[in-house]
Amino acid sequence: MSLAITNVSLLLGRDLEYVDQGYIEIEDGKIKSAVAGVYDGSSRKMDAKEFIIVPGLINAHTHIGDSIAKDVAVEQRLDARVHPVFGVKKKILQKSLPEHLKTFIRNSAISMMKNGIVAFADFREDELEGIRLLKDAIEGLPIKCITLGRINYYSDPKDSAGLPPEKEEQAEEVVELADGLGISGANENTDATLAQYRQLAGKKLLAIHAAESKETVEFAKVNTGRSEVDRIMEHLRPDFVVHMTKATEDEISLVAKGGTGIIVCPRANGVLGAGIPRVGQMLKQNCLVAVGTDNVMLNSPDILRELDYIWKASRATEGEMLRAQEVLKMATINAAQILRLNTGCIEAGRAADLIFIDKKHVDLYPMHDPYASIVHRLSQSSITGVMIDGRFVD
Repeated sequence: MSLAITNVSLLLGRDLEYVDQGYIEIEDGKIKSAVAGVYDGSSRKMDAKEFIIVPGLINAHTHIGDSIAKDVAVEQRLDARVHPVFGVKKKILQKSLPEHLKTFIRNSAISMMKNGIVAFADFREDELEGIRLLKDAIEGLPIKCITLGRINYYSDPKDSAGLPPEKEEQAEEVVELADGLGISGANENTDATLAQYRQLAGKKLLAIHAAESKETVEFAKVNTGRSEVDRIMEHLRPDFVVHMTKATEDEISLVAKGGTGIIVCPRANGVLGAGIPRVGQMLKQNCLVAVGTDNVMLNSPDILRELDYIWKASRATEGEMLRAQEVLKMATINAAQILRLNTGCIEAGRAADLIFIDKKHVDLYPMHDPYASIVHRLSQSSITGVMIDGRFVD
């Protein structure tokens, strides 16, 4: 059955062009057509003149598994809280029962949908068990999940050896079950191991944290004589890197020239005292930039708060206001492109993943600039409905 959402304001196409009055025709969970103007077709009609419809949001980087550890060790810095070998997070997850972990993972997924998020990408620790735990936790929920797994293996980056045969076999199993690999960082891997991960990932997604903090940058220089980003781009050649908070202009340029996407997590960087990613510089160098909320242990998985934060913090740190339209793209079409998702914008052929926003909501009306209003005023209370694959989320 097809549905035509008529008389609606919307952000249309890959540029999120504002249309004051148009329609969206949906068939079999996908957008059949979306244009400005009046609908005169035969599909069942839904009058939506009170709404502005925007693409469903994408949370491009999470660690949803630590949802059980919200705000633990809140005053500690990066390594003390989330280091994969000795951080507090590791200890908590090891001591937690799987059923408890699944309960809080599912809660986080539900929270994301209520805030307009239709898809998320998770760095999934703990090998096959961790991947299966996530899949079990969100079973039956319509939210889309890109699972990037990893093996429990870390080495001295100064060494020359690659993965032991048994670990290489485990990595192959992870790649087969997941949507790709999400590597902790270059500082925990040798050049040979990074190159192996590139080969093992094949055509699936490959991602890694990079230049997240002053400490990780300094560790790389002291222990390898090179930067994390240099080693990553030479040996791993990932589809995207996460953070780049302390990346230099040359490193940003290197990533841009390599066609590698960047996913920033500004609130996580802020709460850990790591700094603010230079999104303005990334965009000037034609990087494809998306945004994520990172660890639920550190932040709520609310991408709207992320957009608000980076829009304002970038002006304070870089001296230039980012266009709100470009910021919104980071949580829609840019993220979809990086993660290879058929969503992220309102155009024919894309999944009907949509957010219905009350134009007359007390927090938004009058809406003089829809992009600015969405980026820094939209909240769960002004979202009237969320649609995933043409169906409204309960």
